[in-house]
Amino acid sequence: MHLALIIDDYLPDSTRVASKMFHELACAFVNGGHRVTVITPYYGRGNRLKKNHLDGVEVWYFKNPRIKDVGKIKRAFAETVLSLNAWIAIKHEPEIKNFDAVIYYSPSIFFWSISQKNKEKSKCYAYQILRDMFPQWSVDAGLIRAGSLIEKYFRFFEKINYSQADYIGLMSQKNVELFNSKYNFCATGVLHNWARFECISYEPKYKKCLGLNDKVIFLYGGNIGHAQDMGNLLRLVRNMLPYDKAHFLFVGQGDEVELVNSLVKQWKLENLTYLPPLTQSEFKVLLSEVDVGLFSLAKNHTAHNFPGKILGYMVNSIPILGSVNDGNDLMPLINDANAGMVYVNGDDEHLFQAALTLLNDKSIRNNMGKCALALLRKEFDVEGVVIEIINKINGFYEKN
Repeated sequence: MHLALIIDDYLPDSTRVASKMFHELACAFVNGGHRVTVITPYYGRGNRLKKNHLDGVEVWYFKNPRIKDVGKIKRAFAETVLSLNAWIAIKHEPEIKNFDAVIYYSPSIFFWSISQKNKEKSKCYAYQILRDMFPQWSVDAGLIRAGSLIEKYFRFFEKINYSQADYIGLMSQKNVELFNSKYNFCATGVLHNWARFECISYEPKYKKCLGLNDKVIFLYGGNIGHAQDMGNLLRLVRNMLPYDKAHFLFVGQGDEVELVNSLVKQWKLENLTYLPPLTQSEFKVLLSEVDVGLFSLAKNHTAHNFPGKILGYMVNSIPILGSVNDGNDLMPLINDANAGMVYVNGDDEHLFQAALTLLNDKSIRNNMGKCALALLRKEFDVEGVVIEIINKINGFYEKN
């Protein structure tokens, strides 16, 4: 089959987890004998459409204003014109008549038009991979006021976005239930996040260059934003100040980097080092050297997300320590598998005690790390995701 994969951020320039995951998915489709064309924006000088190949994946980069790491108004405009600029760039490409399926990643909520036009051209199937329910998470975080004009604007496009899909895959059963309680556009089901299992040895370098050879390293790697509630993890860092053996690394970008750097100074967090985003290859090296993987989800979120960063920890047999919003089915999943220790955000004492346990007992770290890898192989292998999506596409054509 010829599959069109659409996302708002992609390799090789992106350092974000979603772009890495999407490329792993594209490569898995290619390895399964399918032809893949990724359609994604780029900003800067150049033609409306640039084509490239990356690990056997054909990538079409269409020109668009920058949508990452810009102000909210600029981002809203840039995302609004995503489909328009994509269609102007690709509409004369003969291949678009031969797509067997369009698989688009959301957020962004503004790819509905390009998906619709591709469906009209090729009469193909549309599968939406829905990770974050936007704008709901922004309303939950207080970034957008409920009932405001801007919320109504985004809600309008959100509903159109969902209506263009033949099937929507959400990352957890709780999210499926939440989505179905609000919308009734198409069939839905669970499509877990995914990762490609890799067994690669790297030459250590970060512990040495950061002067952390004798430390137990707790890593937070990924988006540093409101949805993650970085204050939650910073409280843990402060509680761990008396324990010299522990050191925290925060690596990434986002709206709360300034908060992190500010509280590091205010609370004198000498046990924390912040690093800007690393390339995908460099981040893999770092993952091979850390001892505990951290994550956090804001307590006021109504959706139940599964942060992609956790998969990187699992691939490297790293035990997981984190906090979630109440009711999130990620907590029993990890805890029951003994892949780590997860608590409801705000339960600072249990999070702190768990950190002490992981700090002081290497055998527990090793055992939980092995269980984390086993959980990845069971539930989150990219090959299983490929089979799931291909089965949905085949089922569509058998009925039509």
